[in-house]
Amino acid sequence: MLIVKASINFLRLVLRFCTFIELKPIIMKIKYLFIAIFTMVTVLGCQTNPFTGEKNLNFVSHEQIFPASFAQYDQFLNENKVVTGTKEAQMVKNVGQKIVTAAERYLNANGYQGYLKDFAWEFSLVQDDAVNAFAMPGGKTVVYTGILPIAKDETGLAVIMAHEVAHALADHGAQRMSAAQLQQLGAVAGTVALSGKSEQTQQIFAQAYGLGSQVGVMLPFSRSHESEADHIGLTLMAIAGYNPDEAAQLWQRMQAEAGQAPPEFLSTHPSNQTRINNLTQWAPQAKAEARKYGVTSFK
Repeated sequence: MLIVKASINFLRLVLRFCTFIELKPIIMKIKYLFIAIFTMVTVLGCQTNPFTGEKNLNFVSHEQIFPASFAQYDQFLNENKVVTGTKEAQMVKNVGQKIVTAAERYLNANGYQGYLKDFAWEFSLVQDDAVNAFAMPGGKTVVYTGILPIAKDETGLAVIMAHEVAHALADHGAQRMSAAQLQQLGAVAGTVALSGKSEQTQQIFAQAYGLGSQVGVMLPFSRSHESEADHIGLTLMAIAGYNPDEAAQLWQRMQAEAGQAPPEFLSTHPSNQTRINNLTQWAPQAKAEARKYGVTSFK
């Protein structure tokens, strides 16, 4: 799992830089504690991603996260202007349902019947100039009107919504919660290990751990989710009959609209150019996968 490897590598990096304050023995203890924790989590807290076949860190169940997610979604709709009765609002609902139908076809064909039983799909268009869309754990999905000009048409919208639906399908929200809990656990372990050291030593470790775990572990973890959602979404939109070649073109438009972005290693998302390159490379694979389901033409 990416976060396990990244966490261990981060602790090795901290180990190299902590000798000057005599923290090396303590960091070694923390490192071994992390390895033990992550080994336990690997055995008890991992679930198989049906789209990648990989084991993912996730010890937050649907029963835990979905009710809170649904409540937050209802609150969000109550606090924002939901667009109804328009051609655009209906398009959002239609595209979302096509993507979900494609996901069901894929899951059923690959031995994951019933995978979506706890999901409650809903697709809403909200009046907001922000270039944004999101899907919450359990399938509640929102598209902002501000992203529609960049989407341009139904296929562009399918790129956006398939990506967001993929986040929900892959349980990325629960994985982020699991990772955040482990990050907090690491901070607690460090505090306990340094309880007998000076306040300065404790502050140095806390600052190093906070910045290092964010840049070295959590941000790469987030970027891996974005790339995974791009890849899964590309396959789903192709099975739904949409042309995956359009995905790279959408991100070219995104790139043209975007202002100056932070360096990729400081961002929660891959750079626009990275996404364009990946989507271009993956599009033929998505078409080949769609043909397995009888889809031979794409719009």
